Amino acid sequence: MGRKRFVRRRALRVEQNPARPLYVFTLTGDEISRVADIARVRRSEQGQLLGYQRAEVRRHIRNITDYLDGPDVLLPNSLVLALSPEVRFKGTRGPRGGDNYASSGTIEIPIPRNGGPRPAWIVDGQQRAMALSRCQRKDFPVVVSGFVADGVAIHREQFLRVNSTKPLPRGLITELLPEVKGVLPTRLAARRVPSSLCDFLNRDPASPFCKMIRRSSTNGKGQAAVVADSAIVQMIHDSLGSPKGCLFTCRSAATGKVEFAAVCRILTTFWSAVRMEFPEAWGLPPTRSRLMHGAGIRAMGRVMDHVMKGVDVEDARALLLVRREVAHLKSVCRWTSGTWEILNGRHWNEVQNVPSHIRALGDALVRTYITERQSR
Repeated sequence: MGRKRFVRRRALRVEQNPARPLYVFTLTGDEISRVADIARVRRSEQGQLLGYQRAEVRRHIRNITDYLDGPDVLLPNSLVLALSPEVRFKGTRGPRGGDNYASSGTIEIPIPRNGGPRPAWIVDGQQRAMALSRCQRKDFPVVVSGFVADGVAIHREQFLRVNSTKPLPRGLITELLPEVKGVLPTRLAARRVPSSLCDFLNRDPASPFCKMIRRSSTNGKGQAAVVADSAIVQMIHDSLGSPKGCLFTCRSAATGKVEFAAVCRILTTFWSAVRMEFPEAWGLPPTRSRLMHGAGIRAMGRVMDHVMKGVDVEDARALLLVRREVAHLKSVCRWTSGTWEILNGRHWNEVQNVPSHIRALGDALVRTYITERQSR
C-alpha cells in the first residue's frame, strides 16, 4: 500500500464556534471533484431519507461553464463544504499577531484511494462545483468555506440556512425539514411539524396517501405519486394554525408541541373517508382529478375542519360516521368531469391552485356541507 495522499492548502481558521471549526481556503475545480461529494436527496429501500441536494440544473451549469471558459473570469462566491473529522489543520508556529478572530495555518484534506468515500460534502455551490469540473481551466482556484461536521443532520441544517432566502424547490425543503433537529428560522420552523405529518401520511400503510405523495427524493418516479407534498403540508399547516381548524386543539399553546399521534388519527380517518366516498377521483393525476389537485386538497381540508370537530376518532364507528358526513358533498362535487354548479358553472378542470380558486371552492364546499347537515 502506498502512502496516503493529501490536498494541502494555506488556510485561516475562523473562531466562530469552538465545537465546529470553520476554515477558509482555496481549491481548484479538479481538487473539489476529488475530495468532495454531492449528497443527492433520495430514499433508501427502507424509506430512510438520504442526502439533501436537489438535482443538477443543466442550463445553469452550462452557463457557468461557458463563463469559466471565457477570457475574463472572476468567481468571488465561495463554496461551502462540510468536512469530515479526517481533515486536519496545523496552525502556524509563532505569535498570532494579536488577531483574536482567525489563525493561519495549513489544512490537509485526504484524497480517497480506490473509490473510497470522500472526506467532504458540498453544502452550497454544487452547480458551480460541477461547472468547475467540466470547464477547461482545471487549475482555476475558488474560495472555499469549510466546517467540520460528522453528521448529515448538521449538513442539512446548514443547507437549509444557506438557502433560506434562495428559490429552493418547496418540495425539497418540505422533505428535509423533518430531518433537521436544530433551531430553524421562524418561517421554516412553523412548517416542520406539517412536513413530518406529510412524511407519515406518505409512508404509513394505513394512510390513504401511502406512496401517493410526490417527494423530491423520488424525483418524479412512480405513477402512484400524484399528490404534491406542498399541498398536503399547507392543508395541515392551515388547520394547525387556525383556531377554527380541527387540528388546532392538538397543539399546546404553552409549549407549541403537537400531539402527533392524535393528528395522525384525525388525518387518516378523514382522508380515508374521502377516498371511500370518491373512489372514481382518488389516485388519479391532478390533471384528471381536481380532488388530487392542490386546490382540491386544501378545499377539502376546510371541510375536514368542520367535520372532524364533532368526531371522536377513538370511536370504533368513527370512519363510518365521517363517511356519512363527507357523503353530503357527493351531489355537488365535479372532481373529474362536468361543471361546478356551486362555482357558477366553472368547468371542472378550470379550478386552479391559486388563492382565489382555493378560497372559492373551500367556501362553497363548506356552505354545502353545513346546509345539507342542517336540513337533516
